[in-house]
Amino acid sequence: MIAPSDLEHCREAIRHGSLSFHAASKVLPARVRDPSLALYAFCRLADDEVDLKAEKIEAVLRLRDRLDDVYAGKPRDAAPDRAFAALVEDFEMPRALPDALLEGLAWDADGRRYATLSDVRGYSARVASAVGAMMCVLMGVRDADALARACDLGVAMQLTNIARDVGEDALEKRIYLPTDWLQEAGIEPEQFLADPKPTKAVRMMVKRLVMEANRLYMRSEAGISALPRRCRPGIYAARFIYAGIGGQLTAMGYDSISARARTSKLQKLGWLGQSMMLAATSTVMPQSPVLYAQPLEEVAFLVTATARGQAKVSRSDTLISVLTALEQRRHEQRARLTTPRRGLT
Repeated sequence: MIAPSDLEHCREAIRHGSLSFHAASKVLPARVRDPSLALYAFCRLADDEVDLKAEKIEAVLRLRDRLDDVYAGKPRDAAPDRAFAALVEDFEMPRALPDALLEGLAWDADGRRYATLSDVRGYSARVASAVGAMMCVLMGVRDADALARACDLGVAMQLTNIARDVGEDALEKRIYLPTDWLQEAGIEPEQFLADPKPTKAVRMMVKRLVMEANRLYMRSEAGISALPRRCRPGIYAARFIYAGIGGQLTAMGYDSISARARTSKLQKLGWLGQSMMLAATSTVMPQSPVLYAQPLEEVAFLVTATARGQAKVSRSDTLISVLTALEQRRHEQRARLTTPRRGLT
């Protein structure tokens, strides 16, 4: 069980670090809201460790070690670690899910780029759908169809984030737009990063991401009615609040370079009200056949791992491979720093 002091620390971290989730969490029942705050606090810590630190490889490898400690039942002496370890034990959280998040963050540290939209969805599966699957575990949901729709929602939310942050990412020399889209438009990635501009071609790419996200938002709704009744308003709220960012991008002509798309407190309140009404009507509406659509290929491994409920399994070969590559790079970097330079003669 999560200690009250650790939970309060997590609550404060989310209040300041994730406004959209903090708003959506207000309408979750306490039995789900409290562990979800601990989950998001740990995920926020993980993301910030890699995103905000200069030594990104070191950050990923430290996160690997922290997850090892959590699943060994010996978390670090820090509130997010202790809280996450408690929910791992209480809910038998499949290790494949936080490992998937770790893999996505390792890809970030490696500076990976994504050739196709499918590759972007694969990245989104790791950094967002894995969190959606973990939320399902907290709600007691292990049904494969409901999990597939939760993963749709995760991918949609991450595509929205990518669409919103094109300009900010470029300033950090990061690019998540599919590189084959850039190639089709005759744009060299390095050229774009050196001087990002909201050209018609770039705005069309942002539009394509928003449209794909909207498709998945619509598909995800079929799974919300399969969730516990009291959990539905919070998940509807997350769906509408994030989709609202896409709506702002549309109003801005898909220019996410000149300005950042933001939604207001009043808008969030409106979407919360809409979520409450939809959740109430979903209790009497028949389930949509869309619920039974096959999961996206890129998220299928998450659905399988969660449905089987395997809490403690070995790390995947793909994650081991990327972590080994990062360790090799760290070794090479350290070797360069410790090799003495020859003086001029």
